[in-house]
Amino acid sequence: MSKDAIVLGAGIVGVSVALHLQARGVRVTLVDRRAPGEETSYGNAGLIEASSVVPYGFPRDWRMLLRLMRNDSTMLRYDVRSLPAYARWLASFWRESAPERLAGAARDMLPLIARCVAEHEALLVRTDMRTDTGNGVGNEAGNDLRALVRPVGWLEAYRSPAQFEREREDAQRVAGEHRLRMAAFDTAGLRAVEPSLAEGYAGAIHWMDPASVADPGALVKGYAQLFLREGGTFVKGDALTLRAQGSGWQVQTDDGPVSAELAVVALGPWSDLVTAPLGYRVPLMVKRGYHMHYASAAGAPLTRPVVDIEGGYVVAPMNRGLRLTTGVELASRGRPPNYAQLDAAERAARPVFGLGKRLDEKPWMGMRPCTPDMRPVLGPAPRHAGLWFAFGHNHHGLTLGPVSGRLVAEQIMGETPFTDPRPYLAHRFG
Repeated sequence: MSKDAIVLGAGIVGVSVALHLQARGVRVTLVDRRAPGEETSYGNAGLIEASSVVPYGFPRDWRMLLRLMRNDSTMLRYDVRSLPAYARWLASFWRESAPERLAGAARDMLPLIARCVAEHEALLVRTDMRTDTGNGVGNEAGNDLRALVRPVGWLEAYRSPAQFEREREDAQRVAGEHRLRMAAFDTAGLRAVEPSLAEGYAGAIHWMDPASVADPGALVKGYAQLFLREGGTFVKGDALTLRAQGSGWQVQTDDGPVSAELAVVALGPWSDLVTAPLGYRVPLMVKRGYHMHYASAAGAPLTRPVVDIEGGYVVAPMNRGLRLTTGVELASRGRPPNYAQLDAAERAARPVFGLGKRLDEKPWMGMRPCTPDMRPVLGPAPRHAGLWFAFGHNHHGLTLGPVSGRLVAEQIMGETPFTDPRPYLAHRFG
C-alpha cells in the first residue's frame, strides 16, 4: 500500500528525508517558508566531517572556562539577556560533556559519522544539475553538482607549538582506532601544502577523509532538484499550522491545505516551535553563528578549509570567495545580531589568510539546532501516530543530513535500520 507524507523543512535534513522516502515509493510534499537550502544549510563552513568522531562538548578545562567567561572570545560569545533561557540547557550540556558521557555520545554517533560521506555520494550519483525544475527551487544549470563536493579533507591549525604536539598524539590515536586517514605538518609542511597561508601557525593536522563543499546552499538545491525531477512536490507554507486531521496530518500552504498520512518535522532550529505545542519537551536550543565572504589577497588559492583551533573560527574556500565562519554565540532566536565575534575573527584571520575586501552586503547569521546530549532526534513522535522527528544535529547538519534521511525513512517503512536507532529517539527526553 502506498503512503503519502509531508516533510516540514527544506534544509539538508528535510530534503534528504524526502529523497529517501520518495525512493521507497512514498508520495512526498516538501514544505518550507523559503526555497530549499536558504537557512541553516546555506551558511555553514561546508564540511562533511567524516573525521569528527567525538562531538563538540562543553569545555571542561577551568582555564578555558575563565577565558570564555570574559565574553570576548572568537570561539564563544553570549548574550547576557539570553543566559537565563539557556541555564537549564547549559547545565545538561555540562553534565553530558563529562568524559565518560562524551565517550558514550561518540559511540552512539559513530554509525552516522562513519556513513556520512557514502550517503552524500549515493545522492550525488543520482543527481544531474543540468536540468532546471522551476518551482522556486533555483537553477544551477550548466554546473556539475559533484564538482561542489571536494575530497580534500580539512586542516586543524594550531598557533601554540605545545598544543599542536599534544593534539597530534591524540589525533594519531583517534585515527588508528577509527581507521581515519590523517597527516601532521609542522610550520614548513603546512606552508608547503597551503602556500596561501602566512606565518602564524605552529603546525596542523590534515584530516583526509572529510569532504569540503564549495557552496552548501547550491548542494541542497541540487538535491531538491533531484527530488522534484523524480516526482516530488515542493510548496511554500507555514509549518506552524501543522495539525492532526483524522488519521493523518494537515498543513496550510500557499497552494492551500495539504494533507498526508505522515508528517516529518525537519525544521532545524525551529523544530520545537512545532513540537512543543504538541506536548513534547525536547531540550532544543540554538547556537548562533555568522559568516562573511572575502576576496583573497594571497598569492595562491586556499585549497581546503582551515579550522583555527585556538581562534575558534573556520576559513573555507567557496565559489563566492573565502568564507569566514565564526564559533558559537549563545543568544535566543529573537535577539538582534551582534557582529562583534565576526569582527574579532576577521582581525585574527586577515593577516594569516590574506583576506581582502568583504564581498557580502552584510554578514549572514544562522542558527545551529542543538541538544544537550549531542545526539539528533531521529524517529517517531512517542505520542502521535504518523508524526516523525528529524532535527537537532548540532554542528553536523550538512554532514549527517543524507544518513539521517536514510535512518528515518527505514524506520517509517518498517525496514531493518542500518544501525540501532534507539540512541536518537525522542523518548530519551521523557
